[in-house]
Amino acid sequence: MPAKKRLFENVYQFKITLREIRPPIWRRIQVPETCSFWDLHVAIQDAMGWTDAHLHEFRMRDPRSGGNVDIGYPNEFSGETLLGWRTAIADFFSPENPRAVYTYDFGDDWEHLVVLEKILPKEPGIPYPRCIKGKRACPPEDIGGVWGYYDLLEDLKNPGARDGDEDEWDAYEFDPEEFDCADVSFDDPKKRLKYAGEIGLL
Repeated sequence: MPAKKRLFENVYQFKITLREIRPPIWRRIQVPETCSFWDLHVAIQDAMGWTDAHLHEFRMRDPRSGGNVDIGYPNEFSGETLLGWRTAIADFFSPENPRAVYTYDFGDDWEHLVVLEKILPKEPGIPYPRCIKGKRACPPEDIGGVWGYYDLLEDLKNPGARDGDEDEWDAYEFDPEEFDCADVSFDDPKKRLKYAGEIGLL
């Protein structure tokens, strides 16, 4: 028997923007108010187009203490971290506390600005989470972060200037302007969490 879904009345609308890249790469998503930070992480991964193959964390202001807090799962790159799957977004995000920085892949160090734009009543018959808008394609994984991405764009403009084996570049033949909300599909966060445990990330 499938797990019973948690009932909710409202959705949180977030805009996620990849930092330090112009023109910007961004997504606008809506998620249930009952989401954990792990659920939000999976929604960001799926909406952006990442593969969830690396560590991540959220950093934001704790409204109770006024200090910054890391939320994700413990790793060698961070100090004390709240467990994302045990921490509710509703306990941290609010109109008075709308911003977080979400970092994915501590090698390439992709930083995303996550901004709560609105809290809205859910629409009947609409599946959540959902992606309602966005611009530009997600960078390929493992290209060296922002500077590697800019190098890639230059190489794509000047294919004759590429060094090395041409086969190496097959994976990088993509349109940096391409994005369509209709292509976004959202995975089950519980399955993703179970898989992370099975491969030893947790």
